[in-house]
Amino acid sequence: MFASFIDFIKKEVVLVIALSLAIITSLFSLPKLAYIDFKVLILLFNLMIVVAAFKQLNVLDTIAILLLKRCGDLKKVSYVLIFITFFASMFITNDVALITFVPLTLVIAKKAEVNVLKTIVFQTLAANPGSALTPMGNPQNLFLYSYYNLSFGDFIRCMLPVFIVSALFLILLIYKEKNTKFQVELLLPQLGNRLHIIIYMLLFVIILLSVFRLLDYRFAFIVVLLSVLLLDHKLFTQIDYSLLLTFVGFFIFVGNLSNLPTVKTFMEQLLSTSSSTYFASLAASQVISNVPATMLLAPFTTFPDALLLGVNIGGMGTLIASLASVISYKLFTKDLPEQSNTYLFQFTLYNFLGLLIFIPFIYLLFIR
Repeated sequence: MFASFIDFIKKEVVLVIALSLAIITSLFSLPKLAYIDFKVLILLFNLMIVVAAFKQLNVLDTIAILLLKRCGDLKKVSYVLIFITFFASMFITNDVALITFVPLTLVIAKKAEVNVLKTIVFQTLAANPGSALTPMGNPQNLFLYSYYNLSFGDFIRCMLPVFIVSALFLILLIYKEKNTKFQVELLLPQLGNRLHIIIYMLLFVIILLSVFRLLDYRFAFIVVLLSVLLLDHKLFTQIDYSLLLTFVGFFIFVGNLSNLPTVKTFMEQLLSTSSSTYFASLAASQVISNVPATMLLAPFTTFPDALLLGVNIGGMGTLIASLASVISYKLFTKDLPEQSNTYLFQFTLYNFLGLLIFIPFIYLLFIR
């Protein structure tokens, strides 16, 4: 029993921290239901369940393999694997993009007997800035988009430079890698029910319309619930409920902090400029990950652009700066444990190289 409890803590360390902070701060400030942003939770739930359906129906794997079949050398394969992760992360979140495409990269490595360590490092590097472009690309974006009531146009305008520079950075990294001929037989997975695929695509459009505030998110939630109940109720077991509970914990924690006058005054002074908000969000992301950093800092700053840029760029750097990066590390080391130290070295090298490029570039052009 105790061993199982320890395993749970190791597996869900962020959730445990979030709930612990919520409980501790509740001893000093009475929590309120109003602290919980149910809109963000519902939007996240909707996105997770439809993406889980696409994964179960083999839609994402089929698209990737069809593209890979056109590749004749390792460099082209790398471009496909890295940039499908880059573009997919904008719509299905960085976590799901890595969970979907990193295992495919590992399968290719075994069949073709090639080393894909750098490819997976670059996929992880791609998923974080790639997901930065859209509100639904990652949890912190969805939260900030809702919290500050940003328009979609303003959001894209803010994040487009990060998207463009990161694409150029990735192209340069891949270009510098050695190339070899590549030939491997990849079998197309069997697509699921065609009618179900069409229905889930329509549901995804409805969810996007609710994200863009063209439809009421509650209406989208009801439509998604009823559709999944009718088509495949087992999808409800595929939801990352720990992420939703983590959000609840941080909502309560931050709400409690906001009602403590001393803390509120200190944080507002600390984040009183766009520069301080930018650098605080970058630093906090390296230590506690960018999603908790976002939720911690948002109530105390009036500079959403600086915070948005800081936490997205802050996803690079340390392994825990973005929890999506931890997913890649676990998937890689599970298959190739003997290369875990090499992976960490290469990951850290390229991620901090990315930080060295992005931090001054964004600061000088958009923050100062």
